[in-house]
Amino acid sequence: MATKSIQLNVDGEMHTITADPDMPLLYALRDDLGLRNPRFGCGLAQCGACTVQIDGEAVRSCVTPVDSIGSGKIVTLAGLGGGNGKAHKIQEAFIEEQVPQCGYCLNGWLMTAAAFLETNPKPSDAEIREALTGLKCRCGTHYSIMRAVKRAAQA
Repeated sequence: MATKSIQLNVDGEMHTITADPDMPLLYALRDDLGLRNPRFGCGLAQCGACTVQIDGEAVRSCVTPVDSIGSGKIVTLAGLGGGNGKAHKIQEAFIEEQVPQCGYCLNGWLMTAAAFLETNPKPSDAEIREALTGLKCRCGTHYSIMRAVKRAAQA
């Protein structure tokens, strides 16, 4: 397994890691950079807990090779509101709608919803459901999540 030096732009900061080019981005974010908001869920891109944004697109980092990022800008949940503790409108809506229960899956829902609202700022209920298809929440907060996404779209 050959390693190489890889540069990553994460939440507006450049980082250099030495890693196997095929290593999942999730491992680089959690193990090399010490970030805890993209989570390991299934490891198969089926649950969404590992979701980050790369150049504004929601991406499952557990199956994205770290070397495939190139010059892409990675945004994690910590950087979603632009950093400095500022919350994104979707984060505010999740709080206002009291969505969190266990919180394990929230990273995926928030990152996916934020990317979706950038491309579709006034979605219908059907469009929201379609955009969030494939994300898992075992606590069953789906109705609260829908309300929160609609609230953020109206903000």
